[in-house]
Amino acid sequence: MNYLIIGGSSGIGKSLAEILSENAHVFATYYKTELTHPAINYFYHEASDKLNLDKIPEVIDGLAYCVGSIQLKPFHRFTQEDFILDYQLQVLGAVKVIQDILPRLKQSSCASIVLFSTVAVQTGFTFHSLISASKGAIEGLTKALGAELSPKIRVNCIAPSITQTPLAAALLNTEEKIAANSQRHPLERIGQPQDVAALAAFLLSEKSSWMTGQIIHMDGGISTIKK
Repeated sequence: MNYLIIGGSSGIGKSLAEILSENAHVFATYYKTELTHPAINYFYHEASDKLNLDKIPEVIDGLAYCVGSIQLKPFHRFTQEDFILDYQLQVLGAVKVIQDILPRLKQSSCASIVLFSTVAVQTGFTFHSLISASKGAIEGLTKALGAELSPKIRVNCIAPSITQTPLAAALLNTEEKIAANSQRHPLERIGQPQDVAALAAFLLSEKSSWMTGQIIHMDGGISTIKK
């Protein structure tokens, strides 16, 4: 099996690449942080660039787009440029990669795409207008592509709550912040990259072969349970 992880050098993407590399060939990109791993083929990629197809095989069985950003502040302080730049990174970046890799996914007998949203899209949190707008588009894209690419290629999306990754470092940089965020969740802890990566690995595998077009909330229960 050949898997491509976009944004595989830190956080959830890094954990996913490591899990998959135990039983498959993994090709993963980095942007700011160059990384090497004996079982993972890393190469540079910027979200605005065309994917370097010379770095990956002719058949790709699974694709995960793990690139993202978290900017939280009041709606009135965001500019239109902020929304455009965030959309370009989180949505158009995924669109470009999927379009570039689609012919190689079609060569697989069990292809799967995994995208990432956020619990804030369906739940609604203050100061989340920027990320919710972009990730809401990702959820719509997931369902549209799930329909258009079936039955050959499955497309699913994970919507996590706050997870202990470099992307969320500013929100979890003290013990007090970690404790406060943990208590907001029914399971009373922050998500770990390995939690979400394990679900992504399942969605990329044939074990989830009867699932497509799904938005899966892995969020410590915060979207459905009130304590």
